[in-house]
Amino acid sequence: MEGSIQIHLEKLPEGVYLATSDDIQGLVAQGRTIKETLKIARDITIKLLESLEKSKSITL
Repeated sequence: MEGSIQIHLEKLPEGVYLATSDDIQGLVAQGRTIKETLKIARDITIKLLESLEKSKSITL
């Protein structure tokens, strides 16, 4: 599955970067560089979407 989401990226006063997204609820990633932060955000997004898929397949 491929797609794109919008990421909000900001540099915090502590010197680290913070990534969040209105498209993926729960996505919060922090890193020392922009590249590192975006990689972490991508990994978290994949895990969140996999978790969502699993929860949709559970029947009660």
